[in-house]
Amino acid sequence: MTIIASLLRGAELPDSPTARLDIELLLAAAIGKSRSYLHTWPERIVSSEAALTFADYLQRRRAGEPVAYILGQQGFWNLDLEVAPHTLIPRPETELLVETALQLLPASAVKLLDLGTGTGAIALALASERPQWQVTAVDRVLEAVALAERNRQRLQLNNVTVRSSHWFDALGGERYDLIISNPPYIAAADPHLVAGDVRFEPSSALVSGDDGLDDLRSIVSQAPAHLLPGGWLLLEHGYDQAAAVRELLARHDFEQIESRLDLNGHERITLGRLSC
Repeated sequence: MTIIASLLRGAELPDSPTARLDIELLLAAAIGKSRSYLHTWPERIVSSEAALTFADYLQRRRAGEPVAYILGQQGFWNLDLEVAPHTLIPRPETELLVETALQLLPASAVKLLDLGTGTGAIALALASERPQWQVTAVDRVLEAVALAERNRQRLQLNNVTVRSSHWFDALGGERYDLIISNPPYIAAADPHLVAGDVRFEPSSALVSGDDGLDDLRSIVSQAPAHLLPGGWLLLEHGYDQAAAVRELLARHDFEQIESRLDLNGHERITLGRLSC
């Protein structure tokens, strides 16, 4: 007979910086309960099947697999999203893009484009906060398009359209009030690519040329043709890339250019407004 308290005491994840949280999330999922249940009912008996599932989860986590992939879900903004290994795991710092977009535009009807939507996290978060907005979310990876659409349907956000497109390729002459993106921005030789959870995420969602700026260059150069006059471009980038992105925006007729800090004090996003 195994109880919750003994499973929590006996579990170890020596290489995880968030070991206690990981263990609680995995055990709660294995028994089909919330994390608070673990502490409210520590003497409850765990079935042998659930204990085996928990042991399998722990083994996968010890091998480095992210908890989000093990459980198939990740929280972002106020949403619970399905995730899968062919998409980037939504991260808390990306919520800064959502916060900034909500500040830039009125709550009335506007058109937005989310480039490289992955799970749909950014598009769906914005759509959930602004029902009047019409949001188009695109990705070149067909599995990501299908995943984002499943998340959209489950959340019943009918003001989002999910489409297949490599950046702007399938969008014709469509124009938007705001274009937003968390594109790949890691340099191909960056040592972080072979460490931690990132090892399990798709390189196509992470790597962008020798300096990490290839996709950012492409987006900035093409965005003016898809923005309405006075429209905004809002981009996430690496902690040391803000100056380069500001220069790119200035070179392509953007004004009111600024970078904003994430919770760790890094310049994480940069925005600019297309000249009227």
